[in-house]
Amino acid sequence: MSKNDDPAFWTSARKHLLRYGGSFEPLIIERAKGSYVYDADGRAILDFTSGQMSSILGHSHPKIVATVQAQIAELDHLFSGMLSRPVVALAERLAKLAPGLDKVILLSTGAEVNEAAIRLAKLVTGKHEVVAFSKSWHGMTGAAVSATFSAGRKGYGPAAVGSMAIPPPNAYRPRFAHADGTLDWQTELDDAFTLIDAQSTGNLAAFIAEPILSVGGVLDLPPGYLAALKRKCEERGMLLILDEAQTGVGRTGTMFAFQRDGVTPDILTLSKTLGAGLPLAAMMTTATIEEKAHELGYLFYTTHVSDPLTAAVGVAVLDVVEEEKLVDKAHRSGELLRQEFLALQQRYDCIGDVRGRGLLMGLEIVSDRKDKKPAFELGSRIGEEAMRRGLSTNIVKMPTMGSVFRIAPPLTISEGEIAEGVRIFREAIEASLAAR
Repeated sequence: MSKNDDPAFWTSARKHLLRYGGSFEPLIIERAKGSYVYDADGRAILDFTSGQMSSILGHSHPKIVATVQAQIAELDHLFSGMLSRPVVALAERLAKLAPGLDKVILLSTGAEVNEAAIRLAKLVTGKHEVVAFSKSWHGMTGAAVSATFSAGRKGYGPAAVGSMAIPPPNAYRPRFAHADGTLDWQTELDDAFTLIDAQSTGNLAAFIAEPILSVGGVLDLPPGYLAALKRKCEERGMLLILDEAQTGVGRTGTMFAFQRDGVTPDILTLSKTLGAGLPLAAMMTTATIEEKAHELGYLFYTTHVSDPLTAAVGVAVLDVVEEEKLVDKAHRSGELLRQEFLALQQRYDCIGDVRGRGLLMGLEIVSDRKDKKPAFELGSRIGEEAMRRGLSTNIVKMPTMGSVFRIAPPLTISEGEIAEGVRIFREAIEASLAAR
């Protein structure tokens, strides 16, 4: 019998664990190293999702292990009004990487820093309306979940007053198109803000956006869009918040995804990738915004603000990214992965689209390339077959977003591991198609 079938483990899990979304994999994960996690049978599973899109250095990177061991023995947690060297060091490093965003607060999760960002924007502007994309995911806490439109909105009562959404640009399924059928994102953006202006009570505080909407189906904002969005915000006295939970710290082939467009947001939030799997997040903003917020009495005081342990990990993560040249590696590996997936697309009609940037790729599974109808059942079967063969993937299966695999391996992944993952994915597609 497989050790993954441990009756006592699963009986206890069913009895005591609250189900918080989807179903659990029928595996017991015992350890992880590099690009692999290992189940109770010792089977290696190639991690093409970096855990929860977070472990950009792979699992148990030696430098991160050493940092945690050393730091926890020296200084782990403090009263929130106290400061330590790792906190100041990480803030300084981040400010150098994002010129103009000189003020930093260190927190624990993506939802938490998005909460802090929205709270900051509301205080500084004196307004309360927040706009996001209709396929967004910004977290599960009050203001963040009110700006999350991709899932989980029904049954929980009213969202925050002033929460509004616009459609994100989707080059594969354009709502507005040029004569040649390509996406006309400028017309779409103009139309969207016409509707926002009609709904607003004159209290537009901020627009919060992901440069690549991951849960939304790996929708990459096209070149030029971010600059146009920033102008829309400036015209209305809004602040632009960019949520780079999944795109920050090198994953897209630049340190931050917004740098491709030469557009600096008013507020930047980082999480997932900054801690490389540990609970670390940062909100960054300008000195001018921070000064005004301070004068107005900005309050975001939490138990784990400025924790030294995770701050030391953040410094180590940035060290590894720099020393191992992982930003450039993400660009090169991403291009390799893209070419492999494009080759699969030529071979299998069920792959309708390949999109993304760097090592954040999306593959949309369709039943018909002509009408682009999402193939939800086939996508699920491919994911199950891949896991059975030793490849962990993640698929978004929502009627409004399509059936989209989110591929986000560690930045440290080797070419051989990329080839292995693509081979398994190909075999999973073939097995799934044969079973139909």
